[in-house]
Formats: sequence, C-alpha cells, structure tokens
Amino acid sequence: MLFRKKIEPSCSYCKRGTTIDEETIICIKRGISAPWESCKKFVYDPLKRVPAAPQRLLTRGIKEEDFAL
Repeated sequence: MLFRKKIEPSCSYCKRGTTIDEETIICIKRGISAPWESCKKFVYDPLKRVPAAPQRLLTRGIKEEDFAL
C-alpha cells in the first residue's frame, strides 16, 4: 500500500532525498547515503515510491467451461 500510515523510513522515498543512481541518494540533511538508510528527519513522499510489479495471472489450465454458467 502506498498511502498507509506507518511507512518504514527509507532515503529512497524521502522528501529531502534525491536519487543520483540506483545505489546513491543525496540528502539535504545527511549528504550522500544509501537508499535503504534513513534518519530522524525522514518525510514520506508518496510520489517517489515505486510500487511492486503486479503478479501475473496464471492462465495455464483455465478452460472456457470454467466461465460458463
């Protein structure tokens, strides 16, 4: 869930952090840090959070009769 109340802090989706590359975040408060780190000044920015990819629908074994009434 993107908008739940208790988010585990991470520099990768903090309002004060900016992504440089996949392994480096530059923060106004901390300087250069890793994306999985965080500090007391963490402010959640939901627009920076990338949701997990949706699961694929397993269609193997589904027949047309399964949908008939």
